[in-house]
Amino acid sequence: MLKMSGNTGRLIHKLALMHFSRNTTKITAQPLLVPFINASRTLYSKASLGLDNFETQKQRTSDQLSNLEDKFKERMAEYIKDEKNMVFTEDLKNMVYLTNNDKDLELVIEMMKRFNKQNQQLRFGNFKFGSIIMRMFYLLDKPQLAMECFKDEENFPGFFDQLITFQIYLDLLYENGMYKEVLENFLDIQKKQLEGALYPRNSFVLALAACYKLNTKETLDYALNIWNKSKEHGYFPTRRAVTFCAALALNQGKPEVALELVSSCKNQNYTTVRNLKVLALVQMGRLEDALVVLKSVLSIEVGSHTFNRDVLEALKKAILERDSPELKVEMKRVEELLLKQGNIDDKTLDDQLLSTIQKPPQPLSGRQQNDRGYGGQYNRGYGGQYDDRRNENRGYNQGRSSRPNFRRERPGLEDLV
Repeated sequence: MLKMSGNTGRLIHKLALMHFSRNTTKITAQPLLVPFINASRTLYSKASLGLDNFETQKQRTSDQLSNLEDKFKERMAEYIKDEKNMVFTEDLKNMVYLTNNDKDLELVIEMMKRFNKQNQQLRFGNFKFGSIIMRMFYLLDKPQLAMECFKDEENFPGFFDQLITFQIYLDLLYENGMYKEVLENFLDIQKKQLEGALYPRNSFVLALAACYKLNTKETLDYALNIWNKSKEHGYFPTRRAVTFCAALALNQGKPEVALELVSSCKNQNYTTVRNLKVLALVQMGRLEDALVVLKSVLSIEVGSHTFNRDVLEALKKAILERDSPELKVEMKRVEELLLKQGNIDDKTLDDQLLSTIQKPPQPLSGRQQNDRGYGGQYNRGYGGQYDDRRNENRGYNQGRSSRPNFRRERPGLEDLV
């Protein structure tokens, strides 16, 4: 059994070892949320990963070159053969956006290696390529190649060390069903402690999502381990991270652990939190308490808080097995009221847990923040990760005119026009 520390960790550890002996009949603990392991999907939306902007720039670059695209690639392939030649930021950027096949990828990787070995003082600007390179791998669906480059510390030391790059990379692995690799790479990311972030928020969510998809005792141990250690370091996991961990505990027959996990969420009114709480109570045989959770939304605004249909069916099945006339009558009454108020969702809880995480609202301008009293809360709340992506997209011309003011002494775009 996993060794845990901290008050919460000790409590979860203790609960996981307990056998509940209650007068009421205990429901046999069975996985109620087992996901479709082979059905992979992106966890974060294209907008939150910056893929939409990358595609726009890719099309814009192709349109600008028009029929000179092949000639530009040939020039770059010839140019890179001489080890004395430098790889300039603009050429590498354009090559990344023009890459469409394996041959192009080979050229980009050679240019990346040369670029990263160049003396830092000789580079123009401070453009960080990690995120756009990872977006390139993402759109071309090259998870293995992305992993090879990410782990290549000899040729790419520090090249991919950006929080948004970690997120894009892990989401690419996740989308391709490489859940074990997500967990392995998350541990590597933790060792970097980039910007002091031992538990990068979005990477942490992806790690727990991978644990949930794998659905094994070992991944539950992994999830509880990083969850408890994060709490010890003062990090409070997001609701999505907590619900993944709690759902995994339910699937592994640990409803008492799941209940304690969801109880740590600050807002208990979230749909996923409430549904997981009901399932945990069902597995523990506390059917009366599960009904109380259902009834708690009846006095709230119509349709604003829902229960998943499969969760209600699990509770109804347990009540039938209990063979209690009073519980059956109450369950029917509560279900009818929930249906009348629009509080029942036909979407499964598994689908809801794995739903795509959208990009958060854009921050308001300084004047809008002052007018509405936001005071920059967006930037503080999200740790600047989305701002990192926007800064990286602006590149080395940030704060300058849109055209570089240096004279390029190598075959580049100007030589092809």
